[in-house]
Amino acid sequence: MTTTQAAVVESPGAPFTLQDVELDSPRQGEILVRMQAAGICHTDLTVAAGLIPFPLPGVLGHEGAGIVEEVGPGVTKVKPGDHVVLTFTSCGDCASCRVGHPAYCTTWIPTNLIGGKRADGSSPISQNGKQIGGRFFGQSSFARHSIADQRSVVKVPDDLPFELLAPLACSVQTGTGAVWNTLRPEPGTSVAVIGTGAVGLAAIMAAALTPVSEIIAVGRNPAQLELAAKLGATHTVDTTQGDLAGALREITGGAGVDHVVEAVGNPDVLRAGIEALAPRGSVAVVGAPPYGVEVSIDVHRLLPGRRILGVCEGDSDPDRLIALLARLIRAGRLTMEPLIKEYPFADIQAAAEDFRAGRNIKTILRFESESQA
Repeated sequence: MTTTQAAVVESPGAPFTLQDVELDSPRQGEILVRMQAAGICHTDLTVAAGLIPFPLPGVLGHEGAGIVEEVGPGVTKVKPGDHVVLTFTSCGDCASCRVGHPAYCTTWIPTNLIGGKRADGSSPISQNGKQIGGRFFGQSSFARHSIADQRSVVKVPDDLPFELLAPLACSVQTGTGAVWNTLRPEPGTSVAVIGTGAVGLAAIMAAALTPVSEIIAVGRNPAQLELAAKLGATHTVDTTQGDLAGALREITGGAGVDHVVEAVGNPDVLRAGIEALAPRGSVAVVGAPPYGVEVSIDVHRLLPGRRILGVCEGDSDPDRLIALLARLIRAGRLTMEPLIKEYPFADIQAAAEDFRAGRNIKTILRFESESQA
């Protein structure tokens, strides 16, 4: 077993506290990773608050990046010393996985979000001889070491900074994948991105790498809208200034916008995006409001070929998309630095509070050596 330090959430609503835990040696298909960086995502905070069921006490974290230390039986995709990004896991056997859509795996919710255990009911993380919730998104990366499922692990170049790689695991692959995999905008079309957090800004950067005519950033934070323009947005819309659907139609000369990425989880904003669609236009719904939230739509609005598409993790095949995103960072075609603010792992609770308050776009925890901690 490996003794390491993890940010444990004791109960719903409790803070992240650094505690010693024990990790199993990697079993069949598992990998021991020494963490170097991890991103904080809204899903982590939602689970920590108790709004999504997960066995607590437990260890969260699902945007990890680190170095492989040990591999379990049957692992062939990486070896000790490899640099990796840790992302969501999947079964590899269901119909969605077999055709390259593991984000829609039939086991996705229990194996990533709410289970906290292996398929055999065990957790790779224990404390004082008692198992606690682990395997969050196949990894639980808010710890100095992680036992990760091999389907969560993507090998990346060893010359890229870990703080730039960690966001690829969720927020960046979600935003880019929503554009490239789900909407697939044709040349000359228009794309509106509602929300200028990490997911929305990633979607804007993805759209800027396609031959679309207009990229419209929609938000309420002036600094983030200014950043969106630097990252490729051709227009910006401040949602505090009036009718969103009307503004989008005006920018497109009354035709309506061809594609919308809704990345805030607000039903009123989603409806405005639908109302602004051109015939045959599509909305990619990325933002997740609380369970039970509904949006009413005039069915006749949909009849001219308009589509509403739910998107999980950018409909990504991580081994392909994350590897591509890493290459784009290396080539200077994907700019991550303006999104990131770094914190020492020891300051995870302060980092989480700042992120919750909207002070940062993408919060990254850096794992200093335990001798420095």
